[in-house]
Amino acid sequence: MTMNPGVARIAITMGDPAGIGPEIIVKAAHAMRDRIESGRLALQVVGSARALEEAEAQLDLPRLATPLYEAIDVGPVTDRLEVGKVGAAGGEWAFRAVERAVRLAQGGQADAIVTAPLSKEALHMAGHPFEGHTELLAHLTGQRDAVMMLAHDAMRVSHVTTHCALSEVPKRVTPQRLQRVFEVTLAALRSLGIAQPRIAVAGLNPHAGEGGILGSEDDAVVRPAIERFAAQTGVDISGPIPGDTVFIKLRAGQYDAVVAMFHDQGHIPVKLLGFNVDPATGKWQAISGVNITLGLPILRTSVDHGTAFDIAGKGIANADSLVDAVDYALRLIQGRAAQ
Repeated sequence: MTMNPGVARIAITMGDPAGIGPEIIVKAAHAMRDRIESGRLALQVVGSARALEEAEAQLDLPRLATPLYEAIDVGPVTDRLEVGKVGAAGGEWAFRAVERAVRLAQGGQADAIVTAPLSKEALHMAGHPFEGHTELLAHLTGQRDAVMMLAHDAMRVSHVTTHCALSEVPKRVTPQRLQRVFEVTLAALRSLGIAQPRIAVAGLNPHAGEGGILGSEDDAVVRPAIERFAAQTGVDISGPIPGDTVFIKLRAGQYDAVVAMFHDQGHIPVKLLGFNVDPATGKWQAISGVNITLGLPILRTSVDHGTAFDIAGKGIANADSLVDAVDYALRLIQGRAAQ
């Protein structure tokens, strides 16, 4: 693959090869063919080379003289892989792919990593008890307080907590964690070219606690953290704002990002916009949106959907979210270089 000094090098992890990862990677590479062939983008696909070959053979795509990506195989994995099924083999392939991609980024061989979906269940079956990509990446990079941000166009939502029980959330909403999330959200917005970011913070409780009637955390913990951060930085940060209205204001352009308190509070509004559903059939036709891990020493973005085992191997998976994830990675690379 011909490269020039200005090329952006992206390592794409395959995720679970029993899912739709191989298919969407192949489709996304062909969708980005112009950028790759012009030398502006170089892709390294980390995972199962055989799964990639099988996806290429299945899909009716143009045959090219020069590959659109470099395949980096992380096998062998001795357990049998069955397409469309959750299994330890898929979890092991996914773990090894992320592990190798992190080493590539840390070693300066990749400017960012983009991850295709893995299965948490399969990951656990393979003996890697992580709650998801965010926690796995934090472990591999030694950064224990990473932050998840979801993005769909101008809808950007970072999360104070993610993969934990709701009963655990109030205990994890601490002044230290809030400060950290505010800091990395601000840094990400500036990397995306927003010079003077406007951040809104969602309330933890209904109606942001209604003056303590519906919970004390918003007044006792969240509001003081917001006021302290505003005083320290001079940043336009507002809240706590009730969770049932803050995302409407974000979509209306009143803010550049929202800090959500827990997983579903932040995920639902972004995914409602990102999933394009056919009203006649009730099936989604396209999925867009990006998952970005903030606060790591490396850049990482991801698709905002799962492994879709039910359609794996059928050639019908949509690659829009993966293309979006690469686009966001490129913006972050450029933003970091400009700082």
